[in-house]
Amino acid sequence: MSVAAVSASSASAEGLLALADEAERRRDFSAAASCLESALRPPHAAALLPLAEARARLRLAALLLAPQGSSRAPRPGAPAAAKAHLERALLILSPLPSAPPRLKLLAHSHLAGAYAVLGALPSQKHVLHRALGLLASASASGLLQRGPALLWTCNFQAQLASALTVDGDAASALSALSAGGTAAAELGSPQLELFFAASALHVHLLCWEDSAAVENSVTHATQLWDAIPAQQKEHWVGLFFYIELLRTFYLLRVCEYKAASQRVERLDTAAKSELQRCRHIKELANELRAVERTLGQPGLKERERSALSHKQRQLKAQLRASCGYDSLADVLDYGDKLLLAPPPMHGEWLPRTAVFVLVDLMVVMVGRPKGVFKECGKRIDSGLRLIHDELVKLGIVDGVTEVNLEHSTIWTAGLYLTLLLQFLENKVAVELTRSEFVEAQEALAQMKNWFARFPTILQGCESTIEMLRGQYAHSVGCFDEAAFHFLEAMKLTESKSMQSMCQVYAAVSYICKGDAESSSQALELVGPAFRTMDSFVGVREKTCIIFVYGLLLMRQHNPQEARNRLASGLRIAHQQLGNIQLVSQYLTMLGTLALQLHDAGQAREILKSSLTLAKTLFDIPTQIWILSVFTELYRELEERGNEMENYEYERKKEDDLQRRLSEAYSHAFHQELIEKSRIQIQPLHDLSRMQLEMAGPTANSDLDIPESVGLSAPQPSLRRLVDQGSGRRSTRRRQ
Repeated sequence: MSVAAVSASSASAEGLLALADEAERRRDFSAAASCLESALRPPHAAALLPLAEARARLRLAALLLAPQGSSRAPRPGAPAAAKAHLERALLILSPLPSAPPRLKLLAHSHLAGAYAVLGALPSQKHVLHRALGLLASASASGLLQRGPALLWTCNFQAQLASALTVDGDAASALSALSAGGTAAAELGSPQLELFFAASALHVHLLCWEDSAAVENSVTHATQLWDAIPAQQKEHWVGLFFYIELLRTFYLLRVCEYKAASQRVERLDTAAKSELQRCRHIKELANELRAVERTLGQPGLKERERSALSHKQRQLKAQLRASCGYDSLADVLDYGDKLLLAPPPMHGEWLPRTAVFVLVDLMVVMVGRPKGVFKECGKRIDSGLRLIHDELVKLGIVDGVTEVNLEHSTIWTAGLYLTLLLQFLENKVAVELTRSEFVEAQEALAQMKNWFARFPTILQGCESTIEMLRGQYAHSVGCFDEAAFHFLEAMKLTESKSMQSMCQVYAAVSYICKGDAESSSQALELVGPAFRTMDSFVGVREKTCIIFVYGLLLMRQHNPQEARNRLASGLRIAHQQLGNIQLVSQYLTMLGTLALQLHDAGQAREILKSSLTLAKTLFDIPTQIWILSVFTELYRELEERGNEMENYEYERKKEDDLQRRLSEAYSHAFHQELIEKSRIQIQPLHDLSRMQLEMAGPTANSDLDIPESVGLSAPQPSLRRLVDQGSGRRSTRRRQ
């Protein structure tokens, strides 16, 4: 090539790089990427110096990995292209003695991020270990000062911990987070130190092997958060939501529902405030972009340009004031991201919409046991609407299955799909409590449909769906089918808590069948659960096991022992769980026992309280159960007028329930839901192990939100469970 040709190519390459700079300043990232791609293609690429080429490839990779437009993921094929550019950049930088250490470290960090998006876990871990080695060498040789070295240590340890968590290596992840926390403390960055403490708490909640270690992690994170000045806390919005959500999950896991409710109220207030702030920022950002587009137009008069420039400065100042700690670039680049840590750790963030959805879910979780169904319904609808909007942005519309997903969307899709099923799960529970069986059918059928379309991503949700099929079958009186689905759910989960709850539910269904063989099967299921109930974290499992064990004692004609057991369970349910449906059912059982023990006065008072709670919940089967006991009470007291009036009211409720059941039986989904078979999945494709691991953090419904929070296993409830000596039937009920 002649000297003139080389000079022309060099000038063209430099011109393309300058155009890319200008496009990035205008925030026209598509144009910037096109300019960089052109500069890196022949003949321009040959004119670039090695260091300039490496920088250009790093810039292009960052643009390719960024979400496109309203999408939540890079465009198809972009992550693979970014990986190729980053690998080439590293090949160029590695032998260059003049290459700044920061540039080499940045290339390693971006490449690890690209591998993460592609699900290439071994490659991701390898490049991170290599980066830590390079960092140690650069620090020892004095090429990197102590402050930047500590910051890069934080960056790589955070990335490594994330990869190890996805790989299921919790111990190594905690070790990496500990190293990152130590570096953050040496750096004197309370924000980074808190980030590592919160991340460690997250890992502890995911694995939960040692309750004392989890409690210590909560304490450590809380102490760090409390030590931060209030003014700084206001700016660290992402960290506020992260730490508050994690502490709320912990409180729900240990059944501290009163404290959890207070935190949920605080989260809800903050979410509403953040939503308003976000809308204001978007309005200002859109206005700023419009002004900058106008400023970029040729032929503007000097007066117009001066006015627009003044407006531009005003808008930037307003944005900085509205954003607080976040820089202007952060807000414009990460509009849907709540940042958790400063640069170079821009990979650490929470999806803003997912946070709002989680807060809605928390409100439902603490409100449903109290019977606040109207507010729960609003939040369920709100959460489902937000989730569907996000799924559409990811390209998940009717007809799309997991075979159609890009690697880069699997993690985010898994997050929203799992949240979607948890909202539907709560909807099923609410509708079954209210005896709205058709609505429950429809929500449960939706869960089955989503699972059939995304079986790999939602693999951990199958046990929950089977359990809910059991709850539905039990609610409509199909006890044999209910027991089948509860036992199938037990086989599908590794959670000891979930297994125990499924055993309890199956036992209730067997008891409701009423024959001697079924009662024996129930005892075989409840016995082991009763012996291990004190080993569970919290008291949710214990209260349910005591309830069913008390029921069995009643069936075995041991009313005094049953009364003692149920009284102890009621105290726990009332004081710690705050679940008014379970309290109502405990009271009904105790009222029945009081009647059997001929304590009519106490029976009357207990049953009045129970009926009030059941009416609050619109719980028709439990109301009928209570009314049937009242009829027996009035008969024993020879209060003929009250007996007849109560019996008529009971009959009206029975007719209402029968109408609802008949409607459910005739509905298209009924037989599909109760049939004694697991969900049949059509083989879509063979996901590689890396794809499966990419969905790891969200594949199981009890990971990000621990199972023992009242989501995956609503408490059991029954209507009439004991014979009154008059040969009256035992019937259904669940919670």
